Amino acid sequence: MPEAFIIDAVRTPRSIGKVGKGALAHMHPQHLAATVLKALQDRNGLDTAAVDDVIWGCSAQMGLQGGDMGRMAALDAGFDVRASGVTLDRFCGSGLTAASLAAAQVMSGMEDLVIAGGTEMMSHVVDYGGKVRAAGVAVASGLGTGNARLQARHPQSNQGVCADAIAAMEGISRAELEAFGVESQRRAARAIAEGRFARSVVPVLDDDGQVVLDHEEYPRPDTTAERLAEMKPAFEMFLDMPSSKDGETFRQLINRKYPDVEIKPLHHVGTSSGVVDGAAALLIASGDYAAAHGLTPRARVVATANVGDCPTLMLNGPVPAARKVLAKAGLTVADIDVWEVNEAFAVVVEKFIRDLDLDRGKVNINGGAIALGHPIGATGAVLIGTALDELERSGGRYALITMCAAGGMAPAMIIERIQEG
Repeated sequence: MPEAFIIDAVRTPRSIGKVGKGALAHMHPQHLAATVLKALQDRNGLDTAAVDDVIWGCSAQMGLQGGDMGRMAALDAGFDVRASGVTLDRFCGSGLTAASLAAAQVMSGMEDLVIAGGTEMMSHVVDYGGKVRAAGVAVASGLGTGNARLQARHPQSNQGVCADAIAAMEGISRAELEAFGVESQRRAARAIAEGRFARSVVPVLDDDGQVVLDHEEYPRPDTTAERLAEMKPAFEMFLDMPSSKDGETFRQLINRKYPDVEIKPLHHVGTSSGVVDGAAALLIASGDYAAAHGLTPRARVVATANVGDCPTLMLNGPVPAARKVLAKAGLTVADIDVWEVNEAFAVVVEKFIRDLDLDRGKVNINGGAIALGHPIGATGAVLIGTALDELERSGGRYALITMCAAGGMAPAMIIERIQEG
């Protein structure tokens, strides 16, 4: 069977996802996607007519993010019209799923050169959603909260409330969650200072070629445990809020399935993923294509996997996903040198580390979404690039990338660094 090789990985810096505050918030989402697509073309001397497909992740496909961003961004980037494109949604797992499908196409022999990635402009999602609601139009949450039949079968709550419920069930304290948040900021600050993201990050330019953003905008390196201890829990207000008109509260939705869980508000902005704008892309090719066109593979895709887990708790998919992809690859926990687990909430990664008994020094080595932000549809592609850069920096062999997704899902991927010589 052909192998799928990662030739290159690029991403934009992440910008604060708030209109009027973030450097990228005034831009079109397709512009961010086109930025990383054009970077792949320029860095690799890519003949875009040979690109079989652009597989793109975007979760909130509304307003400016509606339509087929994969195709439209390729056209915006100046790609040959023969480069097709498709856009998909697996909530937070969209970018990782796009990369998995791209690898599968190459490994099946159906395609030779595919670009995978994703975009999410949370500034647009929040702003657009707010304007639509202000007009009196309901906005679908995507979590089944408006579907009474689905909620009767699989109650689905607010994600932050789910995070707090899992912390209660696992006996993880607020102080432990905050220690994780502080460490994420410390690691991200070190990575930025040492230039660990320099190979992957490309600046965002405007139509006149002027730099709009060339650095990470979200991190708060001065974060301390003392400051986090003073923060008000972010999801307390949702606990006893009706999930829909005349519906159960978000607390009741969880307690209907887990009646013994006493949910206490714990997570806040310092222990939850940052709301940001960003895009990322990966160039994936077959070995034959790479050899014939002078492309040097940086890594190969070893295995991918997807799992479904409890939709009520929603965030616990990464552990079974990791176990499944390890089994597919014929590897063990001890074989993995770099773990990238999306920091949707501190409890997700904290539970992951405890359940798999991992060396904390190998997990999110350069910080995660708590410090750097989570551009939903792009994050999976971001994490693959981050893992690859870290393998090359540290000389490691294998990396495992996974993340929770709404609906109680988790995709996962294992990559292997191509060693020189």
